[in-house]
Amino acid sequence: MVQSLWQEAEASQHTNGLDQLVYRSNLIGADRRVCNIFGGNTSSKTTVQDFRGRDIEVMYVKGSGSDLGSMKAGNFTGLRMDDIRPLIERESMSDEEMVAYLGHCMIDAKHPRASIETLLHAFLPFKHVDHTHPDAIISLCCADNGKELAREIFGDRFVWVPYVRPGFTLSKMIAEGVFANPNAELVLMEKHGLVTWGETSEACYSQTINIINEAEAFIEARVNEARLFGGQKHEALPADVRRQIASQVMPTIRGAVSDGKKMILSFDDQADVLAFVGGFDAPQLSQVGAACPDHLVHTKVVPLFIDWTPNADDVAGLKAKLVEGVAAYKEQYKAYFERNKNEGDVMFEAAPRVILIPGVGMVNTGKSWALSQVSGALYHRAIAVMRGATALGQFVSLSENESYNVEYWPLELYKLSLAPAEAEFSRKVAFITGGAGGIGSETARRLASEGAHVVLADLNLEGAQKVAQEINDKYGENRAFAVKMDVTDEAAVQAAYAEVALVYGGVDIIVNNAGLATSSPFDETSLKEWNLNMNVLGTGYFLVAREAFKLMKAQGIGGNMVFIGSKNSVYAGKNATAYSAAKALEAHLARCIAAEGGEFGIRVNTILPDAILQGSAIWNGSWRNERAAAYGIEPDQLEEYYRKRTTLLVNIYPKDIAEGIAFFASSKSDKTTGCMLTIDGGVPAAFTR
Repeated sequence: MVQSLWQEAEASQHTNGLDQLVYRSNLIGADRRVCNIFGGNTSSKTTVQDFRGRDIEVMYVKGSGSDLGSMKAGNFTGLRMDDIRPLIERESMSDEEMVAYLGHCMIDAKHPRASIETLLHAFLPFKHVDHTHPDAIISLCCADNGKELAREIFGDRFVWVPYVRPGFTLSKMIAEGVFANPNAELVLMEKHGLVTWGETSEACYSQTINIINEAEAFIEARVNEARLFGGQKHEALPADVRRQIASQVMPTIRGAVSDGKKMILSFDDQADVLAFVGGFDAPQLSQVGAACPDHLVHTKVVPLFIDWTPNADDVAGLKAKLVEGVAAYKEQYKAYFERNKNEGDVMFEAAPRVILIPGVGMVNTGKSWALSQVSGALYHRAIAVMRGATALGQFVSLSENESYNVEYWPLELYKLSLAPAEAEFSRKVAFITGGAGGIGSETARRLASEGAHVVLADLNLEGAQKVAQEINDKYGENRAFAVKMDVTDEAAVQAAYAEVALVYGGVDIIVNNAGLATSSPFDETSLKEWNLNMNVLGTGYFLVAREAFKLMKAQGIGGNMVFIGSKNSVYAGKNATAYSAAKALEAHLARCIAAEGGEFGIRVNTILPDAILQGSAIWNGSWRNERAAAYGIEPDQLEEYYRKRTTLLVNIYPKDIAEGIAFFASSKSDKTTGCMLTIDGGVPAAFTR
């Protein structure tokens, strides 16, 4: 059952009407069984003073594009009720007219555009109104016998409204239905949701929770767990097996869905998903249609269901079915668009947003990890609705044309337009070794600032996690994550890429940056020192690049590698034979990979920095003392020594290298591969030739 979250002690701290509305709205949005993410709307009618000091009746209503769970006072729109009430006398009103009219009713032009369903709230003669999408209520409203069952639950206390797309007509139908029924306590919107009200904010919230629980109790009494979704056809594979399979197939999926624009993926194997995908009826039930109009923009009308018998030894077969399934889905979506399009419509990406795999779970796609999570969250709600609706009768949904007209509805698309514009590295995943260090961390910040999702791989997991948390605090949940990895350990490198595939679906940019440095005269260079440099700077760069190459080939959408070499890649550094030789190896390794990667759209370039002392674990260790000794100076004189030996008389900082990496990783260098770029202030001895 849904629990009331109302806390009188906290509620009493919100003294004005708008603050109380924010509190109530946040409680509603806190439980997704009550209201979809980004869905639903709430309102309160109160009295405020206008700019001339006059008392006026104002309705505060959720602003378009907000989420009830997180919205604040600034996300609500205040409108003058004296201007809105006369609209109910009209016979009709187009969406365009409604939006324009409501714009004139706003008490503050800085407020967001009012919700699509503003008139629903305005036409009802109650101080507080909630419109929500509870699982239990939508289960009832999406059952073929829902109206009849509603009478058993609510008697004559409800108003049933047939499906009409939100706007003036639906708002007037709801108001007229409530006026015609003096016993009305709620409105059930067919295939859509619930409307409740109250004279106080607490009474309104309590009514919402109580009505939901009445419906839920009725449904749960009729649920037969053994027969849900037609009964179990496929058992879920063990957790470690299904996650291993997911990590293997997600790059294939990512490539298949990213032929137009790249997509970020997420994986979900929660219990309700596994129960649904394993059901006998799931292949057919999943194709009935969306469980709620609010889902459509993020989930499309139907998911892609993969007809595959769970078998850990048949990953190749699953990959083949996924490629075939995505291709077929895109053709079907294009046909759906052509059948229903209106003048001026522009088709979204045709790829599925939800992919269901028996025994394994659900894969979601989106232009960002956050939006792939929205698709997944909404499909959890769809599963809950189908569970309830099929316990009551047959699950029904909107018609194809009704679905299309919501998915491509200008007022719904307006919400999407409120999102920040995409940047250079949006939809891309960058994997950075040495992510906790100066160059690695600065590169992560630079790429994330232009939309990238970043992975920080480092032996120093705590340091990498600190950088990842900083990025997530600034740009949002899971825009970065850290993984502990030793670049010289083949199994560890492979495991890290498997984790990246599971978290984001794949990778687009590799920054081969992990490093160390030693210094000693050639005749004093030990085999241990030689092997250390070769293992980290040679073998390590080879392993990181090789596994990335495999993953990029599996995706089939190209890729980008940037190697961090050194001035010493082309300059014979004194007392640095092992380091210089390994750095030269890196530069030539990069060129070799570039030669093989071209046909797959994989570009590989190298940056040659020099003397990056800031934020570097290398320069804060013995290397600083060793290099100072080689030049016959004190360690604290190194920075000035390096500045003076450049032709530009400058020091080089991590952000300078990050800028070069961003260039090579960007579309600005789309036709460049096998290149070496010096960022060293101009050291003549290291000029490439």
